[in-house]
Amino acid sequence: MRTIVNKTFDEIKPGDTATVQRTLQSRDVRAWVVAFGDAVALTETTPMQGTAGIVTALLTALVGSALPGPGSSVRSITVQVKAALPTDAVLTLKIVVREKRADGMLVILDGECMGPTGQPVASAMMEVVAPTMRIQRDVPEHRLDSLLERCRDLKPMLTGVVHPCSAEALAGAVEAAAAGLIVPVLFAPDKELRKIASAAKLDISGMRVVATDGPEDSALKAAMAAGAGDVQALMKGSLHTDVMLHAIMQKEAKLRTGRLLSHCAMMSVPTYARRIILTDVALNIAPDTDQKRDICQNAIGFARALGIDQPKVAVLAAIEMVNTKMPASLDGAILAKMADRGQIVGGIVDGPLDLDAAVDTEAAKIKHIVSPVAGVADVLVVPNIEAGNMIYKNLTFMADSQTAGLVVGARVPIVLTSRADTPDARRFSAAAAVLYADALGRDRATILPERLE
Repeated sequence: MRTIVNKTFDEIKPGDTATVQRTLQSRDVRAWVVAFGDAVALTETTPMQGTAGIVTALLTALVGSALPGPGSSVRSITVQVKAALPTDAVLTLKIVVREKRADGMLVILDGECMGPTGQPVASAMMEVVAPTMRIQRDVPEHRLDSLLERCRDLKPMLTGVVHPCSAEALAGAVEAAAAGLIVPVLFAPDKELRKIASAAKLDISGMRVVATDGPEDSALKAAMAAGAGDVQALMKGSLHTDVMLHAIMQKEAKLRTGRLLSHCAMMSVPTYARRIILTDVALNIAPDTDQKRDICQNAIGFARALGIDQPKVAVLAAIEMVNTKMPASLDGAILAKMADRGQIVGGIVDGPLDLDAAVDTEAAKIKHIVSPVAGVADVLVVPNIEAGNMIYKNLTFMADSQTAGLVVGARVPIVLTSRADTPDARRFSAAAAVLYADALGRDRATILPERLE
């Protein structure tokens, strides 16, 4: 959550400014066109459709969140488009108070939108009715860009990149390093690695390379380095996941905590106003009740590390009632009671809940579900890997979600990259690992509490 406080009409002065930077992604444009335009426009060759509408939305959002802030009402806006709106590049939006008019509590604002090199994209003039009373609102975080912003005050994390012997895997490490998130230590066969880097035109000259004999050796040496504290996190390269996890689970690696390893994915869906965490969609095929207990606890630690102080966990089933013939509904009820008894700590757990009741307050109300989790779940615990994987890929590939995923439950965070991951997904996952490792270092008991039997 973040807190937004407005400026009242009396507090506002000519010359007051508000600025924000946004990276408009292709998925954002598609969502806007589908919602407000013609989907056919997506196939046309015009560099940008709906520039004026998107700039209007961005500037209006800045008015509502910063100047004057909550309680503002945009009476009119005129936008002059000067260039095509670039995507996948940083945009700077700025509004400046030109004048105040006491009649109607009006504030006249000049707005501008600039591209990554400062080139003008659009200008605007806005008439806004300013609030007369102080308003403070707590707003749920949405986009995952804030993960990158939170990492700016942290040192880049020493990260063991395990067998990055493909252009995609190596690029993920290079991109995360370029973003200031990690300092990569590459565990791979030296000659093969440098051949791949040369062919892909990736500069690894300043990176430490630990030479290995193959995938298994890469995984074992990286796991041993993490267990010894030589690296703070691990990042999967182009080896099979089971090879990497086998090395991590070796006793001599000293990475086991006595808890199940599980995968957590934080997701930002363009059409949903709150971030959610989905678990487990990648590792555990059909977890039993005890395993789901660890999955819940791991997800709570993951959520807290990423800024959710008291995560609300929904244990999903097909229905919201307990049915003895539906194991997922029994799991939900048992896990909720385990949380009541202190066997799961740090969050609020409820179940069983079906998906609509977990994420939609109106659906929960219609179904007469009284729960502190229903409608506002931060974490969704899926019944099995098939259900979780389908939800995850549906949101990623059909709803243009931003994603950040980690394997947690070990002594260090583990980034599982995929060939299908976008550069943004790789950066967000690396940022999540940085934040998780930092939280572990500051207060391990909060992120990985001891099990209470």
